[in-house]
Amino acid sequence: MSDLALHARSGLPGEMLCLLAERPRETWSDPTLPETARFWLQMHEGFRRQQATLIRLIGEGALDPRSVHPPLVRTLNGFLGHLDGHHRVETGHYFPAFRRAEPRVAEGLDLLDRDHDTIHGHLEALHGAGLAFHQAITTGAGGFDELGRLNQVLGLAGPALARHLDDEEEIVIPLLALHGERG
Repeated sequence: MSDLALHARSGLPGEMLCLLAERPRETWSDPTLPETARFWLQMHEGFRRQQATLIRLIGEGALDPRSVHPPLVRTLNGFLGHLDGHHRVETGHYFPAFRRAEPRVAEGLDLLDRDHDTIHGHLEALHGAGLAFHQAITTGAGGFDELGRLNQVLGLAGPALARHLDDEEEIVIPLLALHGERG
């Protein structure tokens, strides 16, 4: 199972992608895609944009961390809260419903659920690094080291989150496309 750990895998094994063959990524722009599936993709794109904004702001703050303090902290807080809430809804509501609707994807959903635990650790580390950056700026300590640490933590979290989002889409979007809104 270690080869399926979030940091180790480069994609999902074929048996977890049983629905993707019926509804591949190329068909996801089809206007008949259920609204829930389109919303799911929009949510994931929002996470990707927020992550890109964090990377941009950290880079812009390299010479003067104070200059990016308000937008960086605001974006980071939004990102952390949004992602944590999204995962809670998936784990508590959607994944159990998906297991009932399509038992063939249960193993993949279990893996995605375990990913949430790994990502939660990254969210906690990002929160800690963001708080340290905020405190450094507000106490006049400079913030250069803390901004560098935040960059490191984001660099570790980013690939894991990207892998998870891609893998989740490859299970969930075909399921929603094939089962409709009741999926």
